[in-house]
Amino acid sequence: MNKLLPLAICSLFLGNATLHAKPSYWNQFRGSNGDGDAGDAILPLVFNEGHPNITWKTPVTGKAWSSPVIRDGMVWLTNALLDGQKMWAVCLDFETGKMLHETLVFENGKPQFCHNMNSYATPTPVIEGGRVFVHFGTHGTAALDAKTGKKLWERRDFKCNHHRGAAASPIPFEKSLIVHFDGFDLQYVVSLSQDTGETLWRKNRAFDFGTNNGDNKKAYCTPSVIKHKDRLELISPAAAATESRNPRTGELFWTARTGGMNSSSRPIYRDGLVYVFNGMGSISAIKPGGTGDVDKTHIAWARRKVVAKKSSPLLLDGLLYMTSDEGVASCSNPQTGEIIWAERLGGKGQYAASPIHANGHIYFSSSEGDFPVLKAGRKFEIISRNKLDAGCMASPAIVGNALVIRTKTHVYRIEKSS
Repeated sequence: MNKLLPLAICSLFLGNATLHAKPSYWNQFRGSNGDGDAGDAILPLVFNEGHPNITWKTPVTGKAWSSPVIRDGMVWLTNALLDGQKMWAVCLDFETGKMLHETLVFENGKPQFCHNMNSYATPTPVIEGGRVFVHFGTHGTAALDAKTGKKLWERRDFKCNHHRGAAASPIPFEKSLIVHFDGFDLQYVVSLSQDTGETLWRKNRAFDFGTNNGDNKKAYCTPSVIKHKDRLELISPAAAATESRNPRTGELFWTARTGGMNSSSRPIYRDGLVYVFNGMGSISAIKPGGTGDVDKTHIAWARRKVVAKKSSPLLLDGLLYMTSDEGVASCSNPQTGEIIWAERLGGKGQYAASPIHANGHIYFSSSEGDFPVLKAGRKFEIISRNKLDAGCMASPAIVGNALVIRTKTHVYRIEKSS
């Protein structure tokens, strides 16, 4: 048995406890635990353009909203041409920012349409078991050797019409890779072997969407695997509803009507509740462990007021934090949904990127380059405001005491200068 496997599985279960150690790697969307929490990492509060806290700044051309992932001294991200005809995997040296690899993964003669708010390289890669897994929706999924950048396998046979571009990131689970395909025409979930790319299971969405309008069936959500009591559950939001499945077999456990379309926020689990968002501005707190339709039995509370539509939440020390697209940040009681405070972050542009936490501070980023830092707590308190040259659609990554930010034009490593 792989000696690292028990550790990898264990990391999936830590959603029920607050982490305190700074991360040694950040291998998937929102970190190894999928919750955006970097524990007691000590990050700089000030990092305006040109500040000495900026260790390096590396330009990256193309258009891509995928977040950086970091492991073994390498920063990986995906990239694409504006028209989607070429798609890359890019590797930077964590210490210097120097480009180590730029692997052309896919070429597309006729890419699907992609909305201007999205990109052809929005799903975040995964680093696991010495491999880098990159995903571009129906345009293809591939595994690369993390040391050489060489392509090991690819799958280009999973079809759906994303209608406005793909965004759901793959997640690692044991020796598999779980991927959402929630398109205009087809909606299904796939589990692939990390070693070979072969299909382990594939399941269509099992509920009635209640509409023939494909625009109301698409979604962009990255799933999460949780452990509730003695059961592993794949929490898999789609448009109209959220499914819970056995991550090893795809067997359906339960379905909750969470409503809306364009679901994109990654679910988060803590203290017996899983929090699911839809892209229309609604949050549902669900008790896992059910069977069948759980609408009447397992919904603890739901809310539409001051809710994130694109970014994912943070759950810290018994408080739930999020921001709306318009930059209204809020702090809530996660057991009841009661809003403790809701205030504007200020700055320009949308707040589509997901916030991260480190050492009692919450870092937000806007599409126009504003980076306010808040003190976590029951009182709204902005500690600092920062400005970088370009805006941010990707969520930051953290390793040790270093913050890695991908803007629309550059990748930055930021940490306290000596």
